[in-house]
Amino acid sequence: MKNFVQLDKSKLNQVPISEFADFITNNFSGSKTEFLVKNIEAWIINNFDKTIHTNDLMPSKRLMADLLDISTGTVQNVYRKLENKGLLYSKQCVGTMIADLNNKNVMLRKSSSKRDLAVELIKTFIHKNKFKVGSYLPSVRAISQYVNIPVNTTGNAMEQLVNLGIVEKTDNKDQCWILKSNKFEIKIDENYSLIAKVATDLKQYIVKHLKIGDKLPTHSTLSDMLKVSVKTVHSALELLIKEGILLPKRGRYGTCVVKLPNSSDLEPAPETSIFAKAQFTARYHYSRVQDAIKNMIIEKYSLHSKLPSIMEMANLMDVSPNTIRKAFGNLAKEGYLEFSRGRYGGTYVKALPTSFDNKPFEWVAVNPKYADYREN
Repeated sequence: MKNFVQLDKSKLNQVPISEFADFITNNFSGSKTEFLVKNIEAWIINNFDKTIHTNDLMPSKRLMADLLDISTGTVQNVYRKLENKGLLYSKQCVGTMIADLNNKNVMLRKSSSKRDLAVELIKTFIHKNKFKVGSYLPSVRAISQYVNIPVNTTGNAMEQLVNLGIVEKTDNKDQCWILKSNKFEIKIDENYSLIAKVATDLKQYIVKHLKIGDKLPTHSTLSDMLKVSVKTVHSALELLIKEGILLPKRGRYGTCVVKLPNSSDLEPAPETSIFAKAQFTARYHYSRVQDAIKNMIIEKYSLHSKLPSIMEMANLMDVSPNTIRKAFGNLAKEGYLEFSRGRYGGTYVKALPTSFDNKPFEWVAVNPKYADYREN
């Protein structure tokens, strides 16, 4: 079972670039990438839990490239290879960090990388073409064209398949890759983005813990629970709102479940509401409150009479004080209300609204569980 962690970049320790000054040399055989992978791997293992620790930030690709006089692409390949070995992990907007060498199951939640997608596409390529164990695979460039993934990403994916024991790398440049095992599962992740992954997790949470009409935890609570940012939670909730699973309410009412993710119903069941459809009862828009206040003034108040306070009106109409404040403000702009300060201050009727036909609901339905069948 993987344990996801959530990191605050501002609180992470930065590995000094000077730690890699010893790698500035041309006295090595083979490629720069392999030389750096080998030496940085040894450096991480020898210094782990001594001078470096889990989640310490590696220098940026630009800093490493400037120090070692190589391209940022080479640094990226080095970091990727070390990530394949379980020594590093990375996340967009955070950086590349030292992995927990004592617990390989601890990782960051992030979008599926192109490399991971390429791994699954290459597995599909191997399966469809029925390669046998021990047979040579095409070159990285040829596989890249087949799976429609950039060559560098395909090369990183092949290295990952080596780590997984599916492919073996040889020293033969013409026939570099040998199929070592064809016993693997193909899992193309439809939830490619992190937002889609979190939306799927939220659906599972709703099915297990909530029912129609229940309120979701706050964004910050969900953020801590799912180990992602509040912004990611917000975007994931918007996806579920578009699917008709959730409905946002104003003020203190939060976001509520109006349809279960595994339900085949096209619309929320009308019987789940006490008085009307959930789409109507859940919305406490100040414009609807304005109409209700207008009706209240017409029925109960005269010119220059004083209305209840914002808090009293909020309790009376079962909405947030902020909603009443907005409604009062708009009615004042329309010329119906005025405000005064001081000992006798408050909200007063400045002009009486004209009578209008306000139909807030299409119909009314009473849930049987709220009905009282006792005889008089």
